[in-house]
Order: sequence, then C-alpha cells, then structure tokens
Amino acid sequence: MNDNNINNKIIPLIILAGPTAAGKTSVALELAQMLKTDIISADSAQVYRGLDIGTAKPTAQEQKKAKHHLIDLVNPDQNYSAADYQKDADRVINHLWQQNKLPFVVGGTGLYIKAVTDRFAFGPKGADQKLRDKFINICDEEGLDRLYEKLCEVDPESASKIHPNDRKRIIRALEVYTLEGKPISGQISETRTKVSPYRIFFHGLTMDRDLLYARIEKRVDQMLEEGFLDEVKNLMAKGYNLNSPGMQILGYRQLAEYLEGNISFNAAIQEIKKQTRNLAKRQLTWFRREKAIKWHEINNQSTFSDIAENIYLQVKDICTWRANNTV
Repeated sequence: MNDNNINNKIIPLIILAGPTAAGKTSVALELAQMLKTDIISADSAQVYRGLDIGTAKPTAQEQKKAKHHLIDLVNPDQNYSAADYQKDADRVINHLWQQNKLPFVVGGTGLYIKAVTDRFAFGPKGADQKLRDKFINICDEEGLDRLYEKLCEVDPESASKIHPNDRKRIIRALEVYTLEGKPISGQISETRTKVSPYRIFFHGLTMDRDLLYARIEKRVDQMLEEGFLDEVKNLMAKGYNLNSPGMQILGYRQLAEYLEGNISFNAAIQEIKKQTRNLAKRQLTWFRREKAIKWHEINNQSTFSDIAENIYLQVKDICTWRANNTV
C-alpha cells in the first residue's frame, strides 16, 4: 500500500464480514492478535445482555485473546438501532485510533456495517417506542392499508419504494416523518452527500452452501448442549417475553414460543435451523452487493489460521504505516 493514500484525517478501517456460522470469530481472533488490536462487534444480537449462547457471543476465554467492543450494551427489553450503532462504532473507532490501534470491525449485520461505511444520515431523534406502538395499534385496528395510505400522503417517494405489505418499513418511515418533520427519503438523499472519514479495507468469508448449512446444523445442536434452553428460561424468569426486542432474536423467539406452549420442542429446533439457513442466505446476498469486498473461501482444506494470515498479509502495510505515524 502506498503511504500517500493514508493520512491522519482518514482512519483505516478493517472489516471482516460474512454469514452466520462461517467462522468469523475464529478468523477474527487470530487476525486481531496479529494486528495487536481489539475487535469491534457488528452483530445486532450480541448487543443484548444475557443473550450469550444463542448469539454465539465470544466466550470469556475468547475475550481474553482480544478485547471486544459493542457487545452487552442493552437489556433485552430495550431497543437498539442502527443509528445507535453508528454513534457507538464511531466513538470506539476513534478511541482505538488514538490508542495507536487499527480499528477492526467484525460481524454479520450488514445494516450496522453500512451505517458506518456509508455514513447513513439518521435523524437526531432516533426511535420512539410509544409512537411505534401507536402505529402498530392503528395497523391492528384499521389495517396496514390505512398506514400505507398515510405514508403515500406524507412521503410518496419512500412509499413508491416500499411494498404495501412491508409493515416494518412502513411504520419506520411514518415514525421518522412524525419525529423529524421530514420524510425518510430525505435521510437517504442526505446520505448520498456524506463523505466517509474512513478508508475501508473490506474482507468477507464465504464457503460452499452445503458446508455452511452443515455448520449451522451442528452449531444449533451445540448451543442446545451448552444450555441454550436454560438461558431462555432464565431470561423469561426475569420477566422478558416475546414483546421484548431481545426475545425477538432468532433462536430466542422460537424457544420462547416453545416454553409458552405454542409449538413443540422439535418444531422449535427445526424452525431455528431453517431460519438460520435463511439468514445466512440473506447475509451472503447482502454482502455480495458490496463490490469492494475481497472474498476468502473456507473449505475443508483451508484453516481459519490460513485465512487470517492471508488477510494479514494484505493489510500489514497499514500496521507498518501506523506504527511510524502516531498521532
């Protein structure tokens, strides 16, 4: 890498992304030790306290190998948005940079990563659960059509890009308009004008789909052996339920449904495995839109150490430059 391409005003940011169960944690731990830096998590499930086994949150032993940021941020009954993540990630990135460490983001939540790399122009007021509940009640009582008609009135540009049956996005668009006094489409337009303060080095993990699905099946079974069901029982004993944002997380939702007697245990497990496969597929589709990603394929012949070493060789020049140009 040419040193002239980097300066103290543009912070190098290394990203490792990929689908669930692809081995991001294993690769990231090795790479973080090579880079002598911390790991910034980009996982929308790991932000919740108490959701450990079912989110594959790094263990205490793994966290001793590399410090992890942006995990265990909120309780399961609290909301945490991509806008919150953008603010928190910016803070940690700048803190690590000032400590002479390369910022290193690892995760599978594409929206979180893009909030940082693409500088999404979130409104200053964030989210409002009471307002969201109000729109949910209108939807339940008067129908989704009524909400969509309202969105067409106040933000026709966004309405034209949102499917009339997409309740979540319709409610979010109305929430933004009500809170900010301007349409969510305005945020999108503002985003296009923002310049990133980061120089992105984007790497991704991928693997044969059959191998990935086999790893997913094995991981779900392993989570159950480690006490996943007891973890959900304990959370529900503390008063968290299916209305809690954290309990909507994949795996927790299905086991909570089982504990409430809505589905059988076997049906819950099969649904977890199915939905996790679907999640992995969506993640791969999302990340493959990113033309800047350098992909690293994991197969039966490659090891996580091999992948970490390969990525390190591609980014080590940043380490050399950073060591010689402290701020």
